Amino acid sequence: MTRVAVFGAAGRMGAAACAAVAATDDLELVAAVDPAAAGQHLGDVVAGAGTRLVGRPSLIEVAAHPEDLSAAGVEVAVDFTVARAARENLAWCAGHGVHAVSGTTGLGEEDCAELARLFSGEAHCVLVPNFSIGAVLMMRCAEVCAPYFDSVEVIELHHDRKRDAPSGTSLETARRIESARAQRSAGALPADPTERTSLEHARGGVTAGGVRIHSVRLPGLVAHQEVLFGSLGETLTIRHDSTDRASFMPGVLLAVRRVGSLPGLTTGLEALLGL
Repeated sequence: MTRVAVFGAAGRMGAAACAAVAATDDLELVAAVDPAAAGQHLGDVVAGAGTRLVGRPSLIEVAAHPEDLSAAGVEVAVDFTVARAARENLAWCAGHGVHAVSGTTGLGEEDCAELARLFSGEAHCVLVPNFSIGAVLMMRCAEVCAPYFDSVEVIELHHDRKRDAPSGTSLETARRIESARAQRSAGALPADPTERTSLEHARGGVTAGGVRIHSVRLPGLVAHQEVLFGSLGETLTIRHDSTDRASFMPGVLLAVRRVGSLPGLTTGLEALLGL
């Protein structure tokens, strides 16, 4: 069985990952790290995040730092933290021969270059902006459609506790749209026709390639995204909704099981799904 640790175990995604790993027959949850819950039993910690954990994993004492994992024999670590903590956690994994699977958002191009350097040895890393298989397919559909429409805008909607905006998924979607249009010589997206705004930022943010992104944060939401394409006389809307964090867990488990066979840094689930 593969021995797994989870960074950010007290968070909602981290807690869900703990429960998902513990429920499998081929993976063993052996450690958890979260400075906010250090010293507590993991079962109590994940219960506070709305997740239930029973049996031996529930008795794991949550550690405060990555260094505390050295004695646990961890083979794969899952990271659902914030960018600052993820940089430290992933560097520790690379330096200790531990494969890493990270869903932390807010990591930029420089971070990815550094991770590629760090994980060029025996430890491998899978970095995923969205573990939902449906969201991955939504981005792929947007990529296919992008060259055939004159304009596009993205609306991403998340729960009110999300700390970053826009989401990593929307930024990745925009990047793929821009790349697909460039490959098919579709030309630049049109300039915004708006001449006056009575409310600052009413038209959302705009990427370097001209894709506009609008971020919504509301209680009751989990993770949702619409990609709206428009051309003369027609529109096309692609929408994906994650209504429960359980939707992310098949992708997390897939990455945990496959990371050892994917040398270096792998970005996104596409390579694991054959897309």
